[in-house]
Amino acid sequence: MEDNFNSLLSDIDHVIPKERVYTDKLRTFAFGTDASFYRLTPKLVVKVISEEEAIHVIKACYRLNIPITFRASGTSLSGQSISASVLLVADRSWNQIKISDDKQSITLSPATLGIQANLRLNEFNKKIGPDPASINAATVVGIASNNASGMTSGTEKNSYNTLKDLRIIFSDGTLLDTSDQKSCQDFLKTHKDIITEIKNIESEISNNNELKDRIEKKYKIKNTTGYGINSFTDYQAPTDIIKHLMIGAEGTLGFISEITLNTVPSLPNKASSLIIFPSVKGACSAIPILKKLPVDAAEIMDRASLKSVENKKGMPEYLKELNENAAALLIETSAETIEALDKNISEIQSNLKSIETIRPIEFTKIPTEYLKLWKIRKGLFPSVSKSRKPGTTVIIEDVNFTTNKLADAVMDLQNLFKVHDYTKTIIWGHALSGNIHFVFAQDFNDINEVKRYQKFMQDVVKLVVKKYDGSLKAEHGTGRNMAAFVKYEWGHEIYNLMLRIKKAIDPTEILNPGVLINLDELIYIKNIKETPIVNPMIDKCIDCGFCENICPSKNLTLTPRQRIAVWREINRLEKSNGSKEIINELQTSYNYFGNNTCATDGLCELSCPVDIDTGKLIKTIRKENIIPLNSKIADFFVNHFSKITFLLKKILSLVNFIRNILGVGFLHNISMFLRKISNNKIPMWNKFLPKGSGADFKDIIQENNNKEIIYFPSCISRSMGTYSDSKFKEDQSTVFKRLLTKAGFNIIYPKNLNNLCCGMPFSSKGYIDAANKKADELYNSLKEINKKNNIQVVFDTSPCVKTFKEYLGKNKLTDITIYDSVEFIADEILQNLEITKTNEPIAIHSTCSTTKMELVDKLLNIANACSDKVIVPEDINCCGFAGDRGFTFPELNNSALSNLKKTVVKNNCRSGYSSSRTCEIGLSLYSGIEYNSIIYLVDKCSNG
Repeated sequence: MEDNFNSLLSDIDHVIPKERVYTDKLRTFAFGTDASFYRLTPKLVVKVISEEEAIHVIKACYRLNIPITFRASGTSLSGQSISASVLLVADRSWNQIKISDDKQSITLSPATLGIQANLRLNEFNKKIGPDPASINAATVVGIASNNASGMTSGTEKNSYNTLKDLRIIFSDGTLLDTSDQKSCQDFLKTHKDIITEIKNIESEISNNNELKDRIEKKYKIKNTTGYGINSFTDYQAPTDIIKHLMIGAEGTLGFISEITLNTVPSLPNKASSLIIFPSVKGACSAIPILKKLPVDAAEIMDRASLKSVENKKGMPEYLKELNENAAALLIETSAETIEALDKNISEIQSNLKSIETIRPIEFTKIPTEYLKLWKIRKGLFPSVSKSRKPGTTVIIEDVNFTTNKLADAVMDLQNLFKVHDYTKTIIWGHALSGNIHFVFAQDFNDINEVKRYQKFMQDVVKLVVKKYDGSLKAEHGTGRNMAAFVKYEWGHEIYNLMLRIKKAIDPTEILNPGVLINLDELIYIKNIKETPIVNPMIDKCIDCGFCENICPSKNLTLTPRQRIAVWREINRLEKSNGSKEIINELQTSYNYFGNNTCATDGLCELSCPVDIDTGKLIKTIRKENIIPLNSKIADFFVNHFSKITFLLKKILSLVNFIRNILGVGFLHNISMFLRKISNNKIPMWNKFLPKGSGADFKDIIQENNNKEIIYFPSCISRSMGTYSDSKFKEDQSTVFKRLLTKAGFNIIYPKNLNNLCCGMPFSSKGYIDAANKKADELYNSLKEINKKNNIQVVFDTSPCVKTFKEYLGKNKLTDITIYDSVEFIADEILQNLEITKTNEPIAIHSTCSTTKMELVDKLLNIANACSDKVIVPEDINCCGFAGDRGFTFPELNNSALSNLKKTVVKNNCRSGYSSSRTCEIGLSLYSGIEYNSIIYLVDKCSNG
């Protein structure tokens, strides 16, 4: 087998660049992590960016008889996207979107996210049918491969029933395009064995009424257990059957290189109601009524679910007062117009009059209000995940019953929890479909706990199948989790048909082996992922992958999920006396892949269900790696800060002087040479590096004006001016000073200004004590002025504001009010200015700090006040410059902004604006246009 892998590597070497082929221990382990509680480590990871590349790799694996598994986002919950062999990953750049002229269908590449598809469709009041909770992180092809559905799709709008066409790569590398008649005809001729068997199975089912009725009955509810055998009852043409078999096949029959889905309406006006019932049975009694009404979603929640979130911020107070038997339905209705929406609400309320409820049925049409209600539902899974014991795994199971049996089934499940002592389990689900999720924490580190889980799952299987004839998997896919029970649910005859499907379409069984069909009856308790206790910052991580797409290093090194997974493994090996050679290799690689290329921007926390900021872990690691000499250097910088910033200004001016004499090209070449001979230790110069600032900082007091503001220009603003070719010639702090005076403010600067800093340049590198000392100095300086004048403080750099606000919060200091320049301009300055709009298209970038401080809307309000056309480039989150990391690890900045220039050119943007000087350097470099502070835009467009 090892020789085969070497042959495979040799084969793909001339097609796939080395930077997209991973065989090292760190990255293969990182990609062995998906959202399930299983782990397999691939021997080889290959990222492909095109159909041609995918075909080449699959063909090579077929020829060498090497198993291969396909991966997109890795958000699957049942272990279907991991491999101990070859893992083929659809690179994030393979994410093209094409919407049909009539907007009735959308064609998507394998790495296109569900959210990306819906954002493109939104302007046409359309969306894709499936809407799983992971839609922001999952790819559409991944959603289809699992036949995932969600809250509003039911069975009518799932991938299977909205599928139009596919492009499929089979195990031998053959491509079938179901939208192309010639491709279909060629396939019929070249793959007669597959076609013959498909026809045979179709004939056997259609000629056996009992079998046919059984299949049709099973698919009246959600069902993703095993292969989509309903393809044979719904379709007759072999290519149509094969096309639909791919939905929910989890990559075991072929690789979907393109999918076309029929779109569904997305009605613009919505309303929601949280209806409280005396019991689960009472809630379930409303479901048959709701199914006949204009209801998009009805989420059922048992009392344990409601209790798990009742103390969270923003939750209704009445949740705490409910009795132990209470249950809820959270329903949503939508319409084209407000009048139609009101009619829907009235109809729902009228039809539910006969049903007993604890509280009156009230709807809200106010977005902020109904989003609060949906926070209850969306907070359930995170609540269990956060509250679980460290070292345990959170498990979410997914079953389906007919709605007329739902109440009894839920109560039987609750009884099973008690029998097996799963006391902190919650139940919720998509009530209109009879789809129930239950969530619990499981300890897989104890053999007795594993046996408890085994017995529990066996009882769940018997309950769902034997008593209720339900579905063991409704939308999460069979994977490894339920593969052992497919035969139990479907019976011997239909299970054998599924075996024949696999054998016909993947005769060598190299595609995702062990998934969906598995003869090992204990496979569901094998290859369990270990969850070592490492650090409270990350111990709650559930490996969901929701953090990955927002990470600036996602296409360069590791994602937050992968950083945590590898760090856990390093710690596990150290604690268990694992191989020192492996530990050293992982630690050495982690220094670059995990540490140096992490921007520590913290945006991952916003996408994380359990609020993990992986950047905090990395800062802790950096702190632990600090040697005494570096600590002394940091202390020197702290104690001589004004001299250091003065020196920085002089160095910047000197470099700018050399640039003006010798030219950009010469300086670039010198910079590249110095980086090369220093092994990348010397920072990278670029043409947008500014000259030293020449601004002065004297208080400005205007007569007959009692509006005063303390202005703290950051150390970066005080040090960096504009770059040589900038269209703006004045420094940022000078322009902001003018803007403040235009708006009628007197300006006061802190004393000893040149020595002051928020501490961020130190904290980002792990020098926490040094950072705290600088923050203390700044606080004391501001407090001294504030004590005398009782006025507010505005900063001109967003990351500094966020850093200092965190310092104030951590130390419970409430006597100073800090404003970011974005916030202050939006709330206090714009209203005092006459704005003349520009018709020039402008690009806007929200820094990580602006986003985390929830100031994005204010930034956009400022931009829209100043320009008729404001562009926010897609897929640009953190710019990756990360303070000075854009100079020391410029590849991070480059990777994070790889799609920026395309959007800027497409929209003919001539200038860009943000709120952080260093971010603006990187944004300028990789966009092709000049980025500056939003302060410049407002000043340019305003009169006092």
